[in-house]
Amino acid sequence: MHTIALIAQKGGTGKTTLALSLAVAAEQDGQSAVIIDLDPQSTACNWGDRRQSQSPIVIDAQPARLQNALSKAEEGGIDLAIIDTPARSEQASLAAAKCADLVIIPCRPQVYDLETVPTSLELVKLAGAKPALALLNAVPSRGQRHEQAVQALQGLGLAVCPVYFGQRAAFGDSAALGQTPLEYEPQGKASEEIRLAYKYLSRLLDKGTTDDEAKAGPRKHSG
Repeated sequence: MHTIALIAQKGGTGKTTLALSLAVAAEQDGQSAVIIDLDPQSTACNWGDRRQSQSPIVIDAQPARLQNALSKAEEGGIDLAIIDTPARSEQASLAAAKCADLVIIPCRPQVYDLETVPTSLELVKLAGAKPALALLNAVPSRGQRHEQAVQALQGLGLAVCPVYFGQRAAFGDSAALGQTPLEYEPQGKASEEIRLAYKYLSRLLDKGTTDDEAKAGPRKHSG
């Protein structure tokens, strides 16, 4: 079983959106997935309550019980576990990073998000975590803000996923129905980005390391 931890000390960076999207992408790829919601706001669990499908599995847990939840998931034959952590919670972030095969730090291309990345990165290092990379979220369709964000993140010594999520209504619209863009708008741009991100991250998990493509940063935005 592979485990991904989503960590960001600032709220609103897209951790839950990414968790839900990757889990559904895994299910559509024939893999079983579980989302472990460590956030007291229970956003992922609430999404699961709205969802008509029984998969992916969404469970809530406390940081102290995370390892037990992961052990049960692996015993149950789960292929991919995704840990969704709350903002401003060092305990949850540390617990998740310690258990992860890959840590992802979602980040919008805004100064407020970028300013908190060093704190998240310090927690990852403190946990002795395996590979970490940033993934840009809510990237505007126009302008070069994302390129400036990539330079800032790489300046921190952090690899950046070459696939990123645009600022698209499909993410919010689908979540209201307990879905992701993969089901709500299968042929849309958001779905394309999710599939590409899932494919790339799956390759990283299989390799157990980040690669030169991540260090180079995202390719040109698809619009």
